[in-house]
Amino acid sequence: MTSTVQKSKVAAWAAWDWGSAAFNAVATTFVFSVYLTSDGLFTDATTANSHLSWGMALAGVVVAILAPVSGRRADDAGRGVRSVGIFSFLVFLCLLGMFFITPDSSLGGTTMLLLGIALLGLGNIFFEFASVNYNGMLNYVSSPKNRGTISGIGWGAGYLGGIVLLLILYYGFINPEVGLFGVTSENGLDVRVSMLIAALWFGVFSLPVLLNPPAGYGKNKDGKSAPVLETYRRVFRSIAGLWRDSRSVVTFLLASAVFRDGLAGVFTFGGVIAASVFGFSNSEVIRFAIAANVVAGVSTIIVGKLDDVMGPKSIISISLLTMIAAALGVFFFYGNGKIIFWSLGLLLCVFVGPAQSASRSMLARMIPPGREGEIFGLYATTGRAVSFMAPASYAVAIMVGEAIYGKGVQATVWGILGIALVLLVGFLLLLPVKTSDMRVDGLDTFDDDTTVPGGAFPG
Repeated sequence: MTSTVQKSKVAAWAAWDWGSAAFNAVATTFVFSVYLTSDGLFTDATTANSHLSWGMALAGVVVAILAPVSGRRADDAGRGVRSVGIFSFLVFLCLLGMFFITPDSSLGGTTMLLLGIALLGLGNIFFEFASVNYNGMLNYVSSPKNRGTISGIGWGAGYLGGIVLLLILYYGFINPEVGLFGVTSENGLDVRVSMLIAALWFGVFSLPVLLNPPAGYGKNKDGKSAPVLETYRRVFRSIAGLWRDSRSVVTFLLASAVFRDGLAGVFTFGGVIAASVFGFSNSEVIRFAIAANVVAGVSTIIVGKLDDVMGPKSIISISLLTMIAAALGVFFFYGNGKIIFWSLGLLLCVFVGPAQSASRSMLARMIPPGREGEIFGLYATTGRAVSFMAPASYAVAIMVGEAIYGKGVQATVWGILGIALVLLVGFLLLLPVKTSDMRVDGLDTFDDDTTVPGGAFPG
């Protein structure tokens, strides 16, 4: 029987995922980034998109270099909870700062654009650093028997939280000519106020896990970490050790990096394909985004339970194969109109969350106590290292389509094949991974229920 305290810790942990939508959905995807790149607002759309892409690329490089070291230092000092708190607070400050990014400023549009991109880039860096140790908490709010369920609850909460917040912002401030409290679009006030609300949303929902952290996480440490250069040496030794003794772990890190980039591409380019190929209006794109996030969130929570029955590798494999089939269906039957994108596009979204959640639970199952931050740091690094694959594959596929058909819808729809190809490569890399061989420091956490202490919902 699960105690109330244990349930409360799971709820507190999942609340951070719920609140994280303020940054992922509002700042990065649907609101602030769109605001920055709006044609003629700060500068022309082409220039704004170019600056934004370079800024995000630079942020990705910083994360790739520093994430494992940040996680390892927090592990060594037993300061994982503090690390989540510090970096969450810095994300909160970045969201607050976005309120001051105004197109009508004496500093000039280009300067304000660059400041906005800087806040978004820094926010991405701090968010990734917070996520490293937040993900590391999974082992302490779950047991090996329910790790997939708990991971699914958290990941699903992130999708659902994003929908709730987007609905509040869209219908309360962005869509009406005069929103709540008399807010209008003049000088970007509707978006800027939305960022204030997003900051408060993230701040409030970050607090539960900081005030009620998982039992045992970061305990039995002396509060000290090695110097930065020594930490780098330790991380490199760990990577070498993984390659020598736990090659399946390294293979999984590579496979997951590839297919996670494909999963990200589904949401990144889904709206583009909806508008440019199927003729969705802006309002239709938003309605599809809401529906997509709802089905992704609900399916992630439901399929999380199957993760514990079938195993995470099976969930990932089924999800990837289904998504590849759905993507091919969109490509071959796009001529039948919007119904194809609504049906097969939503089918794609059904499996995005379960694949992401199962990937997190699969990695968590192989990490012994005290190595969570470091290994999830490597997880972040490998993901960033291949983050070019989906955009590049999407672009190259469209180029092939243009070579065959010329510019137009027939060429643009080829982009979906680029995303499907990345998912297929990730699936093929996953095939040789044997969960029975996935050990870190010789501990096989798939078979040993004693590896992780004090999980919630025991048994």
